[in-house]
Amino acid sequence: MNNFFSCVAPILFAWLCLAFPCFTIAEAGNGKPSSKLHLATDLNQKYTPPKPGSSDAQIAQVAARILQQAHFLQREIDPQLSRRFIYQFMDSLDFRHLDFLQSDIEEFEPLASVAGERLLMKGDASPAYLIFARYMQRLNERVLYVTRLLETEKMDFSGNDRFVFDRRKAPHPANMGEAQKLWRDSLRNDVLLEKLGSKKNSTDKPEEIAKKITLRYQRMLRLAREMDSDEVFQRYLTALAQAYDPHSDYMGRAEMQNFMIGMKLSLVGIGALLSSEDGYCIVKELIPGGPAAKQNILKPQDRIVAVGQGSATPDDVIDMNLNKVVEKIRGKKGTEVRLTVIPADTADPSARKIISIIRDEVKLEDKEAKAKIYDIPYEGAIRPLRICVIDLPSFYADFDTSKQGTHKSTTTDVAKLLSKAIAEGANGVILDLRMNGGGSLEEAINLTGLFIPKGPVVQVRNPRGEIQVQSDRNESVLYSGPLMVLTSRFSASASEIVAGALQDYGRAVVAGDSSTHGKGTVQSLIRLDDFFKSIQLKTDVNPGALKLTVQKFYRASGSSTQLKGVSPHVLIPSLNDQLEVGERYLDYPMAWDEINPARFVPLNWVQPFIPELKKLSATRIQTNKDFEYLLEDIAEKKRRLADKSISLNEKERIQEKNTIKLKKKQRKEERMSRNEPSQKLIVLSLKDVDKPGLPDPTTLAAVISASQKDADDITDDEKKEASEDIELVKDLVLDEAIGILADLYMLNSKSSQSR
Repeated sequence: MNNFFSCVAPILFAWLCLAFPCFTIAEAGNGKPSSKLHLATDLNQKYTPPKPGSSDAQIAQVAARILQQAHFLQREIDPQLSRRFIYQFMDSLDFRHLDFLQSDIEEFEPLASVAGERLLMKGDASPAYLIFARYMQRLNERVLYVTRLLETEKMDFSGNDRFVFDRRKAPHPANMGEAQKLWRDSLRNDVLLEKLGSKKNSTDKPEEIAKKITLRYQRMLRLAREMDSDEVFQRYLTALAQAYDPHSDYMGRAEMQNFMIGMKLSLVGIGALLSSEDGYCIVKELIPGGPAAKQNILKPQDRIVAVGQGSATPDDVIDMNLNKVVEKIRGKKGTEVRLTVIPADTADPSARKIISIIRDEVKLEDKEAKAKIYDIPYEGAIRPLRICVIDLPSFYADFDTSKQGTHKSTTTDVAKLLSKAIAEGANGVILDLRMNGGGSLEEAINLTGLFIPKGPVVQVRNPRGEIQVQSDRNESVLYSGPLMVLTSRFSASASEIVAGALQDYGRAVVAGDSSTHGKGTVQSLIRLDDFFKSIQLKTDVNPGALKLTVQKFYRASGSSTQLKGVSPHVLIPSLNDQLEVGERYLDYPMAWDEINPARFVPLNWVQPFIPELKKLSATRIQTNKDFEYLLEDIAEKKRRLADKSISLNEKERIQEKNTIKLKKKQRKEERMSRNEPSQKLIVLSLKDVDKPGLPDPTTLAAVISASQKDADDITDDEKKEASEDIELVKDLVLDEAIGILADLYMLNSKSSQSR
């Protein structure tokens, strides 16, 4: 198996920018199909649901048998898994539990328990089309009901009603009356968000808002009606695969074609991986070196609500099919796309930010390792301590250039940066893996070897229970000084292997979020056309491909990185740590377990200092005003996540919005009053490692502003506010990580002197 695919990010093929989207699947319900549904809409067309394709049975039966026999779990498609499969499919259609009624769920329950067996024995995929027909009936009923409300009802926002915006685990409406109440509350929230999100606040004309939302619902219905039999069938088999685990899925003929196009055009776009969640297009990852990552404004978990081309009026994309959103964001190199987003870190759901991005090509040198060098004053030190932060966005290896004798890889690049930092007197090194979603397993092992003598790095287990220990075989250690691995919930797969190994050996302090992502599984891509040929079975269409989980990762200590991820020695508070991001938030993740430890000799270079490092860090955080602000925001984020509902009282919402705005203004004024000097740093790229000395110092604000582009139509006041925000940019987590590493250096020095 190609090791690159062993350690892909939580969402496969993240490097492909916007080549193909990721669909987030949740849990579902059931319904009663009528023999033929004619759904009249404002499009003045009749609609007939799609019917099974001519090759569905062959493809479904083969895919089901491969899943049952080749998946790591080696689990039969029994009635329990069959029900999970059908509910997964229904939730892929109705993820907010707004459309299917409880009576639909009950009616499809007998079918749910046997659907898997029917798929396995006969290739019978007909339940997919029965359920989809019922979904379209309910969706049509909702759109017609909402449209009538918009035409006839004057919305009142003076009561004490609340809207539950997260219904993924909520029961389906018991009957049509309860469904209509949910539809009405959802509509009222849509209208209120439009009023509050307007630059004119609540003064927009009601008829303009009604027209906008009517078009949104009509578009949602039209896009659902455009789903053909291939798309329904793909969702159905994907639901079966994801009933095993969240990283297995099925790519149908159309998706395979999109994938192949993506492979050819993979590095052109804005450099973001998107998924669909609760009707919103969510930014899952920023691709290292892409335009969005360079600009540093768009963030993971931002919700995209509108997309505009250049100066054109943006198109509303709420509840739009993810493929359609991706098409709007894609474009030619050098053209401008303007994204209207709800920032992930805002407490105000009506907040909007417009981000202008110039589409570009993601070049290899843009996503390679880079370093920043900070000179930090430290009490008791004779001179400022020099800390080298290596930003490692992925584990890459360019095998084509290796054939020409110029092998380019993560390990060789980091080795060059490390050697330069050592030569320039670095007192400590931080590996920043916070946004590293994985990559080459071999590179993860080789990189670990720069810091430890030879020994086991990771263990890999297959479905038969066979364990392969993969080790660093190089006895030499490039860097033996104070070392930290900085992680977050976005650190996944190969990143977790490196962090776990350096923690097991006691070689590095691990600091950051309460855990990493928790993806400790290995996927393999099986093209079904190759399988069909091997068993001499013919089909008249491209049968697509299965992505299956086939192996599991374990640390040298025997603990799996699956589900639990890697916990830090020192926890640093962050808003990212409050997001529902990670393996445990996915449906049906594989379990955490342990195997026997590999034979290795721990170094224990950091363990004696951990209690003191925690104490010093806690003291620093308690006395830091910016961390005080952050902890306030964390408390508010936790409250909102626990509540999962929002007020439908306009005055209350406006008051909340004004309170947030005032708090932001007061914080900005307080920060500006400190008159703190701009933080100095030295940016070190691979182009600089062979030059004498170091580049000239710069400021963080200068680095960020150089990568940003002002929108043409924002006001002078908005430009002034943006420039002030740049001056206030602070990476609190990195600042504290540098402080912890400086503590480690000083504790090490004192310990050495006492010996």
